[in-house]
Amino acid sequence: MALVGKLAERGKFISFEGLDGCGKSTQLEKLASSLGLLGVPVETTREPGGTPIGERIRGLLLDSRTHGLHSSAELAMMVASRAQLTSEVILPALKMGKWVLCDRYVDSTEAYQGAGRQLGSERVLELHRLLCHDLWPDLTILMDSDAGASVQRARLRNRFANGLDENRFEKESRAFFNRVHEGFLEIARRQPQRVVLIDARPPINIVHEEIVRVVNERLFVSGTASAAPVQG
Repeated sequence: MALVGKLAERGKFISFEGLDGCGKSTQLEKLASSLGLLGVPVETTREPGGTPIGERIRGLLLDSRTHGLHSSAELAMMVASRAQLTSEVILPALKMGKWVLCDRYVDSTEAYQGAGRQLGSERVLELHRLLCHDLWPDLTILMDSDAGASVQRARLRNRFANGLDENRFEKESRAFFNRVHEGFLEIARRQPQRVVLIDARPPINIVHEEIVRVVNERLFVSGTASAAPVQG
């Protein structure tokens, strides 16, 4: 499927959400490539991380050797990384007219810390309002997958990936990931105008085509041909 239509003048912000191992990063890069072929200026980034400071925080948060981290401290570190990314990368890129594609944003914190750690959504959302400019994606792609299969893929991938052990969350229980999964689904039910549920189980190219369809419908001005279409 081709991306078609007239581009809006302002930059757009798309987040990719879901359990680790569901294919978020792959689909983000495929969409970035399709947008790039259309001539859309794209900035890709990730959470936690995305800045030099954020990557240092990421190292502590995801390393299996990080023991005894209190859930409230974990939440504070996640939001600190996001505050830095929002101010340093996302807002400047949007002001320049770029489309920002982010691997995780505030929904992950609501799902993992709010639901998974049972800290509640209210605390997460209040910190986001206070510290992250109350910035929300224009579109969130929530990739839905089987919790057990996704976590198993993530465990195999994250162990010493790029010389690092980023498996701290993957050591959590099935009950934890079931709470996270349900947390994501609750966000989708609450905010259907922003969050689109995508089945992550079909082959990669089929999932990509569905994401392209959603982007066409939600973020492009239809009915014009000012931008040459590009194959998804």
